[in-house]
Amino acid sequence: MIPLKLNYNYTDIFRTPRLALSGKKILFLIKGNLFGYIAYFIFSLISLLSTGMSTKEIISKYGLYPCLFGHQAEWFSWLFYFFGIFIWFFALMLSLTGVCRIFLKQLKGNDFFSGKDASKFVSKHRHAVVLSPITIFLIIIFFLILASVFALIGKIPVIGELSLPILYIFYFLGSIFTILSAFVLFTSLVFTPSIVGLYEEDTMGSVFQTYSISFGQTWRILFYNIILAVLILISIEIYSWICLNSVGLIGYIFGQNVFMGDQFSIIHNHSLSIVFPNVIVDTLVYYKTLILEKINLNSGIPILFSPSTNFTDLKELSLIETISSILLSIVYFTIALSVFSYGLAMLAVGQSLMFVTFKKLSDDDDLIFRGDEDDDTDDLKLQNTYESISKTLTQDNLYEEEE
Repeated sequence: MIPLKLNYNYTDIFRTPRLALSGKKILFLIKGNLFGYIAYFIFSLISLLSTGMSTKEIISKYGLYPCLFGHQAEWFSWLFYFFGIFIWFFALMLSLTGVCRIFLKQLKGNDFFSGKDASKFVSKHRHAVVLSPITIFLIIIFFLILASVFALIGKIPVIGELSLPILYIFYFLGSIFTILSAFVLFTSLVFTPSIVGLYEEDTMGSVFQTYSISFGQTWRILFYNIILAVLILISIEIYSWICLNSVGLIGYIFGQNVFMGDQFSIIHNHSLSIVFPNVIVDTLVYYKTLILEKINLNSGIPILFSPSTNFTDLKELSLIETISSILLSIVYFTIALSVFSYGLAMLAVGQSLMFVTFKKLSDDDDLIFRGDEDDDTDDLKLQNTYESISKTLTQDNLYEEEE
């Protein structure tokens, strides 16, 4: 087992697309995504049904992605909807934690750490992943409530007027801490999976680590995440380009009259209309075009085999064609989910590389050679042996230079 060699600076972030391109990591995120998506779909469907829409209307308009925004709904409908979002979000957080754990083992040279082992780790540390951002959010709420209480005290005649200038410096410091905690909350949402997955922290330890790196590595967090965001956008564009052309090539071959012809086109169009309804496609195209215009790019990568569809002229399907269309839509949905999961895998790997770098620079704590709860005795011996050999070789080189 030979650990990966890192530079412990921003150059390590550029290795993210390659290190994240792993079937084990992407599959682990697909599973977590599916669990969260199913919960979101059920609760979103319930919330839309409560507005008076039928299931057929919901599927025809939104496909597999029901959305309550844009509808007049009661409070309980919004409660159902946001509860579904909450479940999906924290399912992703837990999945990212598992990927961070898998990546830590990869850094240590252990490529045999399975998704099942990662699931056991996530199950054991799930409370820290969920409660850490919530704790920071409650800290912010506490300071806002405390500020409101002091504001009410300020209304008391004489006492309130005199206490305002005396206590204003404390109000000011508390206000600064609250604003900074909002930044820490954002950092927590991004870094908690890597903190728990790599450092095995509990809830309070994760909150402490988040505040520590937020205040101690602020500029590195901003700079490294800008690099990571650019890499994620480029990599997803390339990955999705390959997927789109692959689907398009299959459609080009199977759609020929010599083969399936119109029969394939009918099944293909119905499947894509469910997975990629017009409301989703139009939204994605709008924002993609807007982003490209902002960075002065007129077009993306040209599509060689476009999976073109005609959703406006969909025909009625027979029973066999309906079953085939549903099965094919599952395949298309999984392909789309793999693109999204690859982007999340890059996020997990990138944040893990950042956290390893931050701990090395701030505390001289190399997480690659740090023992953890999953390490066997033999693994620790191999790591210690590798570290001792590296130190011995370094000392020998120094002696040779002195001579």
